Amino acid sequence: MSARRNRATVAVVGVGMALTLAGCGEGSGGSAGGSGGSGGGDDMPTIAFVPKLQGIPYFEAMNAGGEAACEELGCEWLYQGPVEADAAAQADIVRSFIQQDVDVLFVAPNDPDSMAPLLQEAADAGIAVGTTDTDAPNSVREVFVSQASTEGIGQTLTDQMVEAMGGAGRYAIVSCGETAENLNSWIEVQREYTASEYPEVEITEVVYAGEDQAAATQMATDLMNSDPTLTGLVGECTSSAPGVAQAVRDAGRIGQVATVGLGTPNSIAPYLEDGSASSSVLWDVEALGYLTVWAGMQLAEGNEFEATNDVNSDLSAVEYDEETKTLLLGPPLVLTSENVGEFDY
Repeated sequence: MSARRNRATVAVVGVGMALTLAGCGEGSGGSAGGSGGSGGGDDMPTIAFVPKLQGIPYFEAMNAGGEAACEELGCEWLYQGPVEADAAAQADIVRSFIQQDVDVLFVAPNDPDSMAPLLQEAADAGIAVGTTDTDAPNSVREVFVSQASTEGIGQTLTDQMVEAMGGAGRYAIVSCGETAENLNSWIEVQREYTASEYPEVEITEVVYAGEDQAAATQMATDLMNSDPTLTGLVGECTSSAPGVAQAVRDAGRIGQVATVGLGTPNSIAPYLEDGSASSSVLWDVEALGYLTVWAGMQLAEGNEFEATNDVNSDLSAVEYDEETKTLLLGPPLVLTSENVGEFDY
């Protein structure tokens, strides 16, 4: 168990499992255990992850990466999230993991401010705490496992949007949770970067669809109907990216209103193929899940992060910023119709 509890840790070499979608407990909100289900035992650290919600491809891909990592590194993986992106429901799950006395707890907070006291409660109970995918910077979390830099994501989204619009025009953003720290940080970069680098481009409005693809489609439709001059839409999360593309497809405005976003490969591929989406800015989501578990093992064993970390052959130079306690997966990945087929989640 964790070094802070003076329990011995045992490195168990497991057979590497393929990074395939687990879909554990999809849509149920129930507990979905990973590799610990087959004899994890008390000699292995328990690493729990509470996503914003479970049952969507993005977090199921993180779950698959986490399962694979625990299989290889020797830990018990616990994965459970709410069925809707609801801060209160997420908090209940976090409390449950605190009561279970897990060794390491990672959360992707729907509301970082309301999550901070719970992370303090977990830390007070001797649990190592971290955030992943989205941060709670004003909390006691010991590490934030970040998918890419805030500037990298916000600027890449903007560059892709402006390129798709031909260098000029007006675009709106369909975001998800109003309090999601990662989404709001990216939007702030987009606002500043658009204003400074693209004087002929304007962000008209930001709306919030929760983690609901159908709601994102309806909001994008309403935006196009209310503003005929709109030439671009950004889907700021993995449910709104296909949602805004669907709205353009349904409206018969492919080639008139460009869309980019943060869609997972399988969800965005049909829209890239017909041109209703121009590109998707993302990262290797399964690798993010793997890196989360690796970071959890370092916390459990009391190891310090290095400035550059060799995690495995695929993650050989993972940077760590000591000042912000951020472990950075790497630069954003731009998915297009040419390369989207190389990924399967």
